Amino acid sequence: MFFRLPVNRIIKIFANLTKIGCYVFHFFFPNLRFTLPENGPPLYGKSDKPLIPNVLWQTNYTNRVTLAVYINYLFNRLLSPTFEYRFMSTEDRADFIKSNYSQEIYKCYSKIQIGAAQADFWRVLVLQKYGGVYLDIDAHFVWPLHRIIRPEYHALYIIIKKGEISNYFIASETNNVQLEQIIEIILNNIRENTLKNVYDLTGPGVFNQVLDKARVQTTHYRYTCSQGNFTNEFFQYIDKPQGKWTKAQQKIAIIKK
Repeated sequence: MFFRLPVNRIIKIFANLTKIGCYVFHFFFPNLRFTLPENGPPLYGKSDKPLIPNVLWQTNYTNRVTLAVYINYLFNRLLSPTFEYRFMSTEDRADFIKSNYSQEIYKCYSKIQIGAAQADFWRVLVLQKYGGVYLDIDAHFVWPLHRIIRPEYHALYIIIKKGEISNYFIASETNNVQLEQIIEIILNNIRENTLKNVYDLTGPGVFNQVLDKARVQTTHYRYTCSQGNFTNEFFQYIDKPQGKWTKAQQKIAIIKK
C-alpha cells in the first residue's frame, strides 16, 4: 500500500500531460477517432482460476473514441495484462440483457432514457451473469489489477471520498448475492419511478443502501483507480450533444412512462 499513493500521483501528472497533447491533436484532427475492440485477449495468461474471473468490462455510447479515451484504454490494458477485455456499446448492452435476462428485466431496462443509468443497470447484470471487473470508461487503474484482486476474493467494492461506496469500479464473482439485492432494488426503483436522479435510482446510492462497508471487501480509490486524469467531459462526450448524464437528467425524465 505504501507505494501505491506516490504511484497514483505520478500517473496523475503523466495522464494530465497526455491530456494536453490530446487537445493539440484534436485541434489539428478534430474528426479522427480510434476504435475500442469488442474483445481483447489477455496480454499473457495465468494458470490460476480466481473466484473473480479475469475479465475487464467497459461500456460507452460508442466504440469510436477520442485519442484521450483511447490512451486511457491502452493504459488500463497495460495494468490488467492477465485480463480479457470486453466492451459493449449502447446497442450491445440492450442485446445482452434481452438475450440473458427475463422479459420483465429487459422491459424495465428499456424504460431508461439516460445512457449512464442504462450503464449502471447493465454493469451489475453483466457481472452477475459472467463475473469479472467493471471499470468506467474515464477511470484508470493505479496498480496492476491482478495485484489488487486476490484469488480468494468473492467481490471487491471501491470506497471514494466521504467513505461512500462507488460503482465506477466493481469486481465480482458470478451469482453474487449482494449484486442480486442491488438488481432487485434497481428494478423496484424503475417500477416505482419516484426518484429523480441517476445517483439514487440506479447508481452508487443503491450500492450504499445495500452494502455494509464493515461486512464486504472494500478498497480505497487512491490505491485502486482514479477518474478523469487521462480524459474529461470534453473528450468523452465530444460526439454526444446531450453531454454528461448530470445535464441530461435535467432535460428529460430518467424513466419513460
